[in-house]
Amino acid sequence: MVTHKIKILPEYFKAVAEGRKTFEIRNNDRNYREGDTVVLQEWDGQYTGFQITKQIGFVTDFEQKPGYVVFGLV
Repeated sequence: MVTHKIKILPEYFKAVAEGRKTFEIRNNDRNYREGDTVVLQEWDGQYTGFQITKQIGFVTDFEQKPGYVVFGLV
């Protein structure tokens, strides 16, 4: 299992924090896998200091642009 630290814009960070956003669509440049951990770090042009840690529960590239994946956050 791998831990990925990734930037997330404030509006999406808030939605994840409130439990309304349970997925991410990302370029799969990090080879995201089920069971990996993602540390979502709020970014508004610089890091705000807020972060949320989630686990990847499911990954798919169905209907995505080439090289992109959707993964579920649990």
